[in-house]
Amino acid sequence: MRDFERHMRHAGVAIIAGVAILVAISADAQTRTEVRVGTLGAISDAPVFIADKKGYFREEGIDVKMTVFQSAATMVAPLGAGQLDVGAGSPSAGMYNAVARKIDVRIVADKAQSTPGYGATKLIVRKDLVESGKFKTLADLKGLKIAGNAPGVSNTAMLNVMLTSVGLTYSDVDVLNLAFPDHLIALQNKSVDGGATIEPTATLAVAGGYAVEIMRDDQIYPNHQIATLIYAEDFAKKRDLATRFMKAYVRGIRFYVKALKDGRLAGETADEVIDILTEYTPQKNKDLLRKITPTGMDPDGKVNTASLQRDVDFYIAQGLVETKVDVSKIVDMSFAEDAVKALGSFK
Repeated sequence: MRDFERHMRHAGVAIIAGVAILVAISADAQTRTEVRVGTLGAISDAPVFIADKKGYFREEGIDVKMTVFQSAATMVAPLGAGQLDVGAGSPSAGMYNAVARKIDVRIVADKAQSTPGYGATKLIVRKDLVESGKFKTLADLKGLKIAGNAPGVSNTAMLNVMLTSVGLTYSDVDVLNLAFPDHLIALQNKSVDGGATIEPTATLAVAGGYAVEIMRDDQIYPNHQIATLIYAEDFAKKRDLATRFMKAYVRGIRFYVKALKDGRLAGETADEVIDILTEYTPQKNKDLLRKITPTGMDPDGKVNTASLQRDVDFYIAQGLVETKVDVSKIVDMSFAEDAVKALGSFK
């Protein structure tokens, strides 16, 4: 009987301890604020995924609710309507048109740049055209059919810089818009001559023997601002919360940057970053992630405003953006600057 009573007392203590833990967990969850974040489910969303997985957001009293969108342009309306707090994507003609229609958003931090050595956007050309000598230099792009993915996006801006560097214009090539995975099929069946494409499509095309890498974005357009973090105006007005989110995000950037080495995901945090990417994105091939050229990022989240302006001016010249846009009025680096002050310099 005494053994039974002793057992019941121990069981009671365990139950009470368990209830206390559950109450503590529940109380902790109630003190955190939900922040709704739109992502592309892309490799360049790594800082958001890292900050979530590593608990950086939780340390700032934030619970992140992520929703995957097709593009940054499709995030703008929910951001303006208060249905989304933060967006992570590439500024495009569609996004700038939404801003011109008075949908208030702010570009607040870097999400992807073509820093030297890390140009994840590439020009590739069919291998048979290179081997035959039909394609030798960028000047030979004239008259070729090049796969893109949509008008008024960053890889079209890269292609334009390549063309103008040899005296050609964007209209000198025939751009066929296809989903990036379809670039592989189009190169294989020779329905296109090349592609202004991104990773991992570029690496897969070269590895499959369909194409040759001609030039990376960082080689022709260094520090090209490919993608950014965007705040809804209402979220930006919650200064303390928005700054705490940025602190976690910048920590995520820095963890990612430490994974970069010699143009690959091969640095000190690479294994963990690759694990996180395979958990949070559709890309599950870890070996492929080690082979691709990853995008660069600024460890302090700095945005290359001049690059964004150059791109939007190109979209305007194409007739894709309705009115003149002054990008400097959309960019607000104060949140990232406050985060860096709190975190200290990158080491």
